[in-house]
Amino acid sequence: MGEPAMSNTKLRRGGTLAAATLALTMAVLGAARAGDAAVVIDNFTFTPATLTVAPGTRVVWTNHDDMVHTVVSAANPPLFRSKPLDTDDSFSTVFDKPGSYGYYCGMHPYMQGTIVVK
Repeated sequence: MGEPAMSNTKLRRGGTLAAATLALTMAVLGAARAGDAAVVIDNFTFTPATLTVAPGTRVVWTNHDDMVHTVVSAANPPLFRSKPLDTDDSFSTVFDKPGSYGYYCGMHPYMQGTIVVK
């Protein structure tokens, strides 16, 4: 009789683990809504370095690095600027107009990326 109870416990743990994994995956991808695109900040890089999206796409940057980073438009004046993003913080903006939009980390300017809207 002890064996079925143990199996049920394992099943409950597995279900909880699966739910937690799904929630983490959704957060990592920044997939809060359809039409979003994700950029991950990790190991002092933006991945992907160049992201091509359709007009009207919301781009979500999520910091998975142990250091604080920012996302700053390279335009003068900047078109967007995030607050400092700690580990697992996110920032998003919508790109409505076709074009190429460079950005960088204000704290580590060698970290650079590009959003291409077409």
